[in-house]
Amino acid sequence: MEKILLIIKREYFSRVKKKSFLVGTFLVPLIFIGMWGGIIALSIQDSTSEANIKVIDDSGLILDELSDTESIKFEEATADADTERKAILDTEDQYLLLIPEDIVESERLQLLSSNKASIFIQSEIEGQVEGILNTIKLTEAGIDEETLQSINPNVRITTLEVTETGEKESNAGVAMGIGMAAAILIYLSLFIYGAQVMRGVIEEKNNRIVEVIISSVRPFQLMMGKIVGIGLVGLTQFFLWIILSGALMTAGSLILASQMPEMDTEQLTSAASTMNSSQAASIAQDSFMGDIQNVLDGINFPYIIGSFLVFFLGGYLLYSALFAAVGSAVDNETETQQFMLPITMPLLFTYVMAFSLLIRDPHGPLSFWLSMIPFTSPIAMMVRIPFGVPLWEILLSVALLIGGFILTTWVAARIYRVGILMYGKKASYKELIKWFSYKR
Repeated sequence: MEKILLIIKREYFSRVKKKSFLVGTFLVPLIFIGMWGGIIALSIQDSTSEANIKVIDDSGLILDELSDTESIKFEEATADADTERKAILDTEDQYLLLIPEDIVESERLQLLSSNKASIFIQSEIEGQVEGILNTIKLTEAGIDEETLQSINPNVRITTLEVTETGEKESNAGVAMGIGMAAAILIYLSLFIYGAQVMRGVIEEKNNRIVEVIISSVRPFQLMMGKIVGIGLVGLTQFFLWIILSGALMTAGSLILASQMPEMDTEQLTSAASTMNSSQAASIAQDSFMGDIQNVLDGINFPYIIGSFLVFFLGGYLLYSALFAAVGSAVDNETETQQFMLPITMPLLFTYVMAFSLLIRDPHGPLSFWLSMIPFTSPIAMMVRIPFGVPLWEILLSVALLIGGFILTTWVAARIYRVGILMYGKKASYKELIKWFSYKR
């Protein structure tokens, strides 16, 4: 045990002291939050480009009802259609909208421009014209539009999860997002840190360092020390990411909160009577964000993070043992491809299923069995946990994962003890079976 601890210490500190580890650990949260902040900032900022749309309305019904927006300006064309067509080539962001005389019956428009029109411009024009035609047709049918809008139902479901302590608000969309994020993170982590184990074994084997090490420790001790040491590096990085991301998000929330003026109920009621449509949309958006906050408050993040660490560690130990066996069987990374496919297929299969079946039916029979099989449970169970999984299923899955790790480690160790000292011979599956069956 003392020798394994020495190897763990060497593997751990040799990696956490590298500049690449420090840069990756501290920059990833900044890059991630900065990326999302940039996306939000770009999404809410005012558009700087403005499209000028000249309109020829042969019907006489549409032009006067069109409304300018921040990015689109409508104006009546002063020349005929042919002249306006030629003028388009000489002006950027110039469009010509042709409205036929039978627009009410045909419901067809033509939008001409020198470049392909943006989908947002097309959607804005279509939306406005559809609204105008809708009003015209309701009037022709003798239907009052205000009455129609007043009886237009707007059904909204509030989902509540019944627990022993009471009811709490839940949201399948939020649970789906958390499950998908966990699946992606575990999938990438198992590959990244498992590959580090494999590369470390190959490097030591090629440099003949392993021959010196094996003279002092047993191959199994070397393999376990390397696996656990690199696993602790991964856990350290995850903990630092969680702490740094939480600190940055908290700081950002406090800054935003300090810039938002506080308003009581009477002020909101008074403001609502004088607000325009854009202000009303802003209030509605704030209400939506408040609903999302209520849902997030109902999610047990410590429980999810703890489950993630357990299944990440179990999955890593299981797969890294197999990666170590592959690294011991080859002389360079190019030879690993023939052995990698059988190892990675369960992970890839579960990763693909996470975005289809597991999300749609997290409590179905296939989802259950995928979360029990050790080779697929790290991803499958983390997709299911945000939707609510009985404790006995999680405990059974963890127990099977531990058993799978012990079994794969035993198999990998028997291959590792022979392969680590083999040079210049290209391994095959037949050779691996021979190495496994060798007796000491």
